[in-house]
Amino acid sequence: MSVRKAFAAAAMFALSAISQGHAQGASKWPDQPVRMVVPFPAGGPADILARVVAERLGAAWGQPVVIENRAGANTAVGAAHVAKMAPDGYTLFVVMDVTMVLNPLTTKSLPYDPVKDFTTITLLSKNTSLLTVRAEDGATSVKDLIARGKANPGKLNFGAGIITTRLAAELFNREAGISAQYVPFQGSPPTVQGLMNKSVDFIVDGAAPSLPLIQAGKFRALAKLNNGPTPALPQLRTLAVESGIPALEDVSTWIGLVAPAATPRAIVDKIQKDVAKIYADPALIERLLQAGINPVNDTADEFARFIASELVRWGKVVKDIGIELN
Repeated sequence: MSVRKAFAAAAMFALSAISQGHAQGASKWPDQPVRMVVPFPAGGPADILARVVAERLGAAWGQPVVIENRAGANTAVGAAHVAKMAPDGYTLFVVMDVTMVLNPLTTKSLPYDPVKDFTTITLLSKNTSLLTVRAEDGATSVKDLIARGKANPGKLNFGAGIITTRLAAELFNREAGISAQYVPFQGSPPTVQGLMNKSVDFIVDGAAPSLPLIQAGKFRALAKLNNGPTPALPQLRTLAVESGIPALEDVSTWIGLVAPAATPRAIVDKIQKDVAKIYADPALIERLLQAGINPVNDTADEFARFIASELVRWGKVVKDIGIELN
């Protein structure tokens, strides 16, 4: 997708999402279990956050909210599945930037349309990703990693589980002037495992899956990719600061909640308000922050506008780096 098309898609998405109908009310909803589809394997940041939110929503609604993991194809498998579901509020979808922004920008043919197939509910988090190595044999700093890459062109391998973190790593490689080989993984847990078993030399991934290994001394976090809070790693500085490269200041990933298109606005608004109530609990917020997840809540319309702005921002990055998937 060109930058011009990204601008058009962004405008179309915002208008489409904001104009969702204000049809039937939510007085009887939910009167049966609700499914929350997560397009990643269990254990990653999206799955961890979804399970916390699902547990609290289930308690508030008096109905179970069941997590269903449907991983594959950079979240496209789960997206295509949810796009076909009835717009009745009983199927919700945990999306990431890759689902709503990066797939449309980098993939020629998608089995879903992020503009036409979904209605926004709320942003759930803006996460801090980490540049991480093994503690036993990895680089001791970002500058050391860059020096190793320059001394061994094409010999370092890096891993990422989604397009966003891959783009972040590619951007780092380009700006740092190193050549490293990309090793793809499906989601965070396999990415972390790839670093553990020495399939790759460094990874860019959400903080949550790596934190236990960092705290156990098996991994070393070299930098964080934005200036978001990381209470579990209070001394960690940004990649821009550690590398001295301003272009690496903010390459956040994010998680949100959507539903099939035409889901009644009354139900959408109820879900958004109930998530806001969940996030009003300071103990829960602290729990998520300690896990490397930065909770954020906004309205359906604000979320739509945010996605539109992300399409424009990442459209420029994709054009500059030149990544396109089949």
